[in-house]
Amino acid sequence: MLLIYCNILIMDCDEETRVSPERSAIREELSKMSFEEMQKLKEQLGSKVYNEAMFGTSHMKKTNFKRLNKNRPREMSSKTAGNLDVPSKKTAIRDPRFDNLCGSFNEKAFYHSYAFLNHVRAKEKEQLKEELKTQTDSKRIENIKYLLQRMDNQEREERKQKKKLDREREQQNARIEMLQQGKKPVYQRKSEKRVLDLVEQYEELKEAGKLQKHIRKHRKRNAQKDRKKLSIVNHV
Repeated sequence: MLLIYCNILIMDCDEETRVSPERSAIREELSKMSFEEMQKLKEQLGSKVYNEAMFGTSHMKKTNFKRLNKNRPREMSSKTAGNLDVPSKKTAIRDPRFDNLCGSFNEKAFYHSYAFLNHVRAKEKEQLKEELKTQTDSKRIENIKYLLQRMDNQEREERKQKKKLDREREQQNARIEMLQQGKKPVYQRKSEKRVLDLVEQYEELKEAGKLQKHIRKHRKRNAQKDRKKLSIVNHV
């Protein structure tokens, strides 16, 4: 019976300004129902119908904004919500190498702070060498060889950077001594630094016994470049 009353109440929602005794009685009956009964009624009617029966419907008259005359712009409602530029909640990925907030990279301080990693890497290298002797899986053997080669490259690059820093420190000390003696300090040119780097590379390759291999590789690379240039000239 109450379902019928609710349907009658919804049909009369257009007359919100005038509350009839029948509508008041239905709402009074609804207010005396327990929460469980109201929940069952809501499930039977549906949320939309139930809310209209309980609270009625609000009919807001839509204002139609018009121009006062054809030469004036149309007046827009100030209640219209504008487009808000809501910032994304997604975590922004930041690379400290290119972020000004993280400061500039100090190569000298970096190698000094993380020098202990050399000892850790040396232990890992020994463990990999021992594992390589007893390993039978071909994929694992290939992976170990790759890791060992990578460690060798890192060590070689660190030695190169260390020599570079030592050379710059010696040059800086020499310039300071010249200034203390009242002399004009001497700065090396880029071409001179490049020559020193090549000399150090030559000595390092010679000590490691890889000089001839490096020369052959360098000649092969130059020969490929020459053949490429020659093919371009022939096509022209």
